[in-house]
Amino acid sequence: MQPPDDPLAPPSGVFAEPWQATVLAMATALIRQGHFTQIDWAHALGAKLAEADKMGAPDTEDTYYNAALTALEQLIGQAGIPPADQATRKAAWEDAYRRTPHGAPVVLE
Repeated sequence: MQPPDDPLAPPSGVFAEPWQATVLAMATALIRQGHFTQIDWAHALGAKLAEADKMGAPDTEDTYYNAALTALEQLIGQAGIPPADQATRKAAWEDAYRRTPHGAPVVLE
């Protein structure tokens, strides 16, 4: 696999699973809302990718997206978003995906 021009870019440049796009979309939305900066995101993701590499994780999409998810969770915790707000949002998403027919996009009302 050739390294991408952007070392923080997904390995293949495409999403293998919908949740992978969601992780990056959530990071983008939180950056736009001012919860953390692009620099914070780059540092957190880079650190998680370095940790995965140090632990001998393979250079795969799964490794990349698990690092992205872990970095996002870390930044959300540091951003001071109250746990009650996180729980409310999580419950809304769970309700939305349970109501959504298989194969249809999940819509959060």
